[in-house]
Formats: sequence, structure tokens, C-alpha cells
Amino acid sequence: MQIRRVVAGTDADGRSVVLSDGPAPHSYDFTSLPGQAQTRIWFTAHAPSCLPPDGEPTTADGPVLPSPGGASFVIVRFAPDARAADPGFDPEAAGREFAACAPDITAATEIANPGMHRTPTVDYGIVLDGEIWLETGDGAQVRLARGDTVVQLAGRHAWRNKTDEPALVAFVLTGVAS
Repeated sequence: MQIRRVVAGTDADGRSVVLSDGPAPHSYDFTSLPGQAQTRIWFTAHAPSCLPPDGEPTTADGPVLPSPGGASFVIVRFAPDARAADPGFDPEAAGREFAACAPDITAATEIANPGMHRTPTVDYGIVLDGEIWLETGDGAQVRLARGDTVVQLAGRHAWRNKTDEPALVAFVLTGVAS
């Protein structure tokens, strides 16, 4: 999944400038679950500064979850859930791949209930394409379609794609005190 990232900020002379324009440097297409992908757009571990970072603020293998005051901007393409029911699907390989790509999210995920997790973040999401269901800890499910938004307040939840097509969702996660 290729996502263009434009970063604007202030240069050493105090002028507002485009600092970079190109593909987001850390995009990952899962091989064990075709259609699943993640692109890390920006990451600030703690309260952000308006000054440009000394280096690339994202990494290929974590973290995704910011500390209190920090933020993480990530775009996720969710494969259809039915792909996990395919006879060729290897859940152990998928688990290893997810753990290598997003170890902090994997650590927050319930082994007995795949996909269900709780993180110390307030998450803002917008569905860019497709449909996705938000499942809450009490079992309720809400269908979200293109243009729909969601605010997840550090609750136990999972994302379910009940369609035959991938769903594309942009998230901004903000770290909160636990």
C-alpha cells in the first residue's frame, strides 16, 4: 500500500515550507493475510514540538501506541475476515507477522479473542474506503462505511471486516494516562 506523505513545517529562518513530499517510508503489506496492510504516517511519542524532527519519526516495527501526550497517525487496510477462514491461512504465521510489525498492538490483543484489544489511547478514525464493523467489549457491533468517523475512548474493541473487499481506515491515536 503506497501512501503519499507531505510534511510542512518551519525552516531555520522561520518560514513555513514543505519539509518533505513523497511516499510514507514505512508501509507494510502482510503476506500471511493478503489484503491486510499498514502505513505509518507520523509518530510523536510524547507531546509534539512544532520543530521538525532530527530524523524520521516512524519506524517499521513499532511502536504504534504513543505515550501520554503523544500521537500516532496510521492508515490500515483491513482484509476481509473470510480470508482467515481460508484453508491455506496460517494463524501462527499471521501472529508472527503482526507481532513483528506492531508488537505493542499485538501485546494488547487477546489471544482467546483474535482482534479484540484495549490500548491506553483515544483513537480518532475515518473510513476512507469500504466497510468495517467496530465491535465493543460487550459484543455490540456498529457498521461504518466510507466517510463515517469513530472516536474510541480507550475501550476494549476489535475491527471486523465482514465484506469481500478490503476496508481502508485512517486513525490518529493519542496517548492518555492509564
